[in-house]
Amino acid sequence: MNTDELEHAVYQAERKVLRIQTKLHCWARDDPHRRFDDLFNLVADPAFLLVAWDRVRGNKGARTAGVDGRTARSVEAGQGVEDFLDGPRSQVKNRSFQPLPVRERMIPKAGGKLRHLGIATVTDRVVQASLKLVLEPIFEAEFLPFSYGFRPNRRAHDAVAEVRHMTSRSYEWVVEGDIKACFDEISHPALMDRVRRRVGDKRVLALVKAFLKAGILGEDRVLRETSAGTPPGSILSPLLSNVALSVLDEHIAQAPGGPGVSASERAKRRRKGLPNYRLIRYADDWCLVVSGTEADAEVLREEIAGVLSVMGLRLSPEKTLITHIDGASTSWAGASSATASEARPSSTSTPIPHARPCRP
Repeated sequence: MNTDELEHAVYQAERKVLRIQTKLHCWARDDPHRRFDDLFNLVADPAFLLVAWDRVRGNKGARTAGVDGRTARSVEAGQGVEDFLDGPRSQVKNRSFQPLPVRERMIPKAGGKLRHLGIATVTDRVVQASLKLVLEPIFEAEFLPFSYGFRPNRRAHDAVAEVRHMTSRSYEWVVEGDIKACFDEISHPALMDRVRRRVGDKRVLALVKAFLKAGILGEDRVLRETSAGTPPGSILSPLLSNVALSVLDEHIAQAPGGPGVSASERAKRRRKGLPNYRLIRYADDWCLVVSGTEADAEVLREEIAGVLSVMGLRLSPEKTLITHIDGASTSWAGASSATASEARPSSTSTPIPHARPCRP
């Protein structure tokens, strides 16, 4: 397949994928209790895998090899895209596919610390990207509007603007939250329970679990098991972390002083000395703005700690702060250019299928 033929094939595949994504999103939106039992064939569908390949090839990490030493460019120059995709397609279909461990790479952080990045093989990245194309429209239907991190067409700047808007409307106490080692400590059983709320296809669930358990090959060449957390640096991790952290979003949305309360009820609560509050979350960084007292903010912080513990997560005592708006940080959620850059959708981001109206 030459370049022109490949580009045309990708174009046709993208149209097919978007049509199916739109249907998945509409079905999930229209029936909040629906569990999807027949998704596996989509993951192995040639159109989904081709779009997944195109996203992986266009990503910054396309030149970086996993434990097998292959890159997207080496695949194009050698085996060829069509023959390459035959491999994961047949392996996924006959259920012999097994992800390889990710290759660890240590990245310097501010303050002299290091964070570990996991680099999956090209094959695993393509299967993850295809899996994300299938799952993201379903979970996007239930993610709440005050969740901003790693979602299509949402930016860190939007989250910061929301905080500024709320703090100009009598929400004067701010709980600036940080979840300690979030991506490393998410409980696999708790996460899979939340995935199962929407996904009933056991073959897809097995694929998700296989990626969670794939392991890490360290720079010291020691293979380490992954008994908790989401794969570092993987295509699936942002989606899975949002699935896990939506437990916090849902708790606040349903709380007595949360965003579901009417204006008259909010006024009644304030007359009784009860707080009202709003959550703004960007991935594992979150901000709770409180119309109440400092003591109210402290109680809510402990309440949130309890909610997160269900997912195996802990708040960072050093980074979880309670401040009055006059002294609150202005850099929350990545107002800095570094985080704003990270917030831009990667080339593996799914187009928002609900940008088109759902047909009855």
